[in-house]
Amino acid sequence: MLERIEQIREEGRAAISRASDAAAVEEARVGFLGRKAELTTILRGIGELPPEQRGPVGKTGNEVRRELEGLIDEAKARHERAELDDRLAAEAIDVTLPGTPPVLPGHLHPLTRTRREIEDIFVGLGYRVMEGPEVEHDYYNFTALNYPPGHPARMLQDTFYVDAGSLGPDPALVGSDGEPLTVPPGPRDVLLRTHTSPMQIRGMEEQEPPIFIIVPGRVYRRDSDATHTPMFDQVEGLAVGEDITLADLHGTLLTFARAVFGPDRDVRIRPHFFPFTEPSVEVDVSCFRCGGTGRFENDRCSLCKGTGWLEILGAGMVDPNVFGFVGEHGYDPDRVQGFAFGMGIERIAMLKHGVPDLRMFFDNDVRMLEQFR
Repeated sequence: MLERIEQIREEGRAAISRASDAAAVEEARVGFLGRKAELTTILRGIGELPPEQRGPVGKTGNEVRRELEGLIDEAKARHERAELDDRLAAEAIDVTLPGTPPVLPGHLHPLTRTRREIEDIFVGLGYRVMEGPEVEHDYYNFTALNYPPGHPARMLQDTFYVDAGSLGPDPALVGSDGEPLTVPPGPRDVLLRTHTSPMQIRGMEEQEPPIFIIVPGRVYRRDSDATHTPMFDQVEGLAVGEDITLADLHGTLLTFARAVFGPDRDVRIRPHFFPFTEPSVEVDVSCFRCGGTGRFENDRCSLCKGTGWLEILGAGMVDPNVFGFVGEHGYDPDRVQGFAFGMGIERIAMLKHGVPDLRMFFDNDVRMLEQFR
């Protein structure tokens, strides 16, 4: 019996060493230590042996069982570690690489990106971003901005007017402070704002000087061609305080132009006319394609039409008459002065990205929009 137990020991050692994986080790365990294994049967039958054999057989049998159990545990742990390492290597995911979804994620529209870029520039200069209503009162859109009653911009061919009857019976006309406005009633008192300039008045009604604000938003005019659309986006700027001059306006717009179009840009101002600024100017930026020379690749620059300059916005010093509408809020034209400017976001985006037709921003042509990822 002892000889057979020693044979089982050698057979078990050999089977465990030959096991190529954890499954084979488990098979060896069942074969040599399982309920029906020969060694288990021998140990169960010790009581049936002659008394002189019971001690040696039991001692040797238990030694062999403990030895095989130890070998099996070691082999099982070794194979499980190796299999885990193999599986980790085969299934490894490099989390430092970006995913590749079946459908590319969306991205911001170029006009939204341009608007946010403009906002970031002026916030960095200390301006506050304000927004206002797109459906506006004539008082804020024209009257308080020094537009005379017969100004062409008030005519139906330029402005979208809202029938006051559609607003309900006796619509209340109130200012930003909630107080009633002394505006004569009529069908043209409510309109789609033609610029974001009404927020100049609303902003000054809400805050005493000094005030530094920009007002991005959607505006509406009766235009439709390659460079005009009935709906477009504009950014209005207003800076009012003591000792603010046209030189401050020039420096502000120079900083803006260089931030948007490049550090080598320059700006020039030309006399112009706007009802709510005096003096008024048109602002040009030196062409970033030809470097302001008017020549590109030995030919006339097609972007600036050979002039070396690109018109980007209108501006000027706030007309004292405008301060007259907000004088009770601390805007005494003898004490404060300031400047205002307005630019079309589409115009800035067209120039910066070389888009030939304004309407392309609204066509939702994926081939065009994908270029701005």
